[in-house]
Amino acid sequence: MRFAPAPEYHVFPTQERPLKPYEAVRRATGVTRELVVAERPDVVVSDILTLAPALAAELEGVPWATLIPHVDPRGAPGFPPYSVGARLPRTALGRRAWSAFDPLIARGLELGRSELNETRSRLGLGPLAHVHGGISRQLAMVATFPQLEYPRPEPEPATHVVGPLQWEPPFGDVALPPGDAPLVLVAPSTAQDREGRMLAAALEAMADLPVRVLASTNKRGDVSGHTVPANARLVDWVSYSRTMPLCDLVVCHVGHGTLMRALSAGVPVVACPAAGDMNENAARAAWAGVGVRLPRRLVTARGLRLAVQRALADGSLRRRARELATWSGQHDPVDRAATLVEELAAGGLVRDTN
Repeated sequence: MRFAPAPEYHVFPTQERPLKPYEAVRRATGVTRELVVAERPDVVVSDILTLAPALAAELEGVPWATLIPHVDPRGAPGFPPYSVGARLPRTALGRRAWSAFDPLIARGLELGRSELNETRSRLGLGPLAHVHGGISRQLAMVATFPQLEYPRPEPEPATHVVGPLQWEPPFGDVALPPGDAPLVLVAPSTAQDREGRMLAAALEAMADLPVRVLASTNKRGDVSGHTVPANARLVDWVSYSRTMPLCDLVVCHVGHGTLMRALSAGVPVVACPAAGDMNENAARAAWAGVGVRLPRRLVTARGLRLAVQRALADGSLRRRARELATWSGQHDPVDRAATLVEELAAGGLVRDTN
């Protein structure tokens, strides 16, 4: 089987050369199509946010698959809107309440379908009758724990929840704070909270708690602005795969990759979402019983102290996180994803004909 590397192209909007989003997609599709023609891959796999490879594959008659590197963003009747940070309602009344937003969401999806179909027309492709046209109906792989996926009344076409697909840059061990008290890892986002608000609040929150704290700046450089208590150690970087199995709790902004590492190690989280998808991840963690969710407005020393105490005292969080770790040890998401891609390349999956 042949795979083609993604091309490097400069077609995205800048201040000097603004482009409408779908104009950038159209240009990128042309460049990517040249690569597909040159490499003649058996299958094209692209991220959910990357439309150009999918369109280029379709133009050349090559099967294409979508990788969704987080929970499935597609809604269903009674689901709260994606990324607002609300949990799945437990009652029929709650489902009816959220269903009131369905017409608004449907209008947004229809607008997206119309814009995509306009781009497809300019590329010589026919229109799609369904929304979420950037997700393949030949194969969509959702790279998260199935335990974090809300139950759907009807399955999405050709969608498989394969489990987390994880990678991290190589890094060695770091020295842990001495002692045998519970170890709490503070793992801020690499993309959000540039001022380190959550990190500073966490260090202050746990200064007087009977815990050990390992905190990372995630390569933010200067740490002189942080007060590091006696029970804590502040480092510039840490390997999650090496360190999280040693931890009792992870305090994080609940980016999907960090959440997957923690749960794969059987460690519950205190979820402090900063923005966007993190709100959804925090809601899923709370719904699945693997974490304590702390809204942004409560990410203070007092709020974090209470959240950490609650998480460490609630044994059910640890038990549930260990159940997910057990599932992870019994399944190989990489092998599952590779098998699905091979089946698609061999024509083993039904393609959407729309």
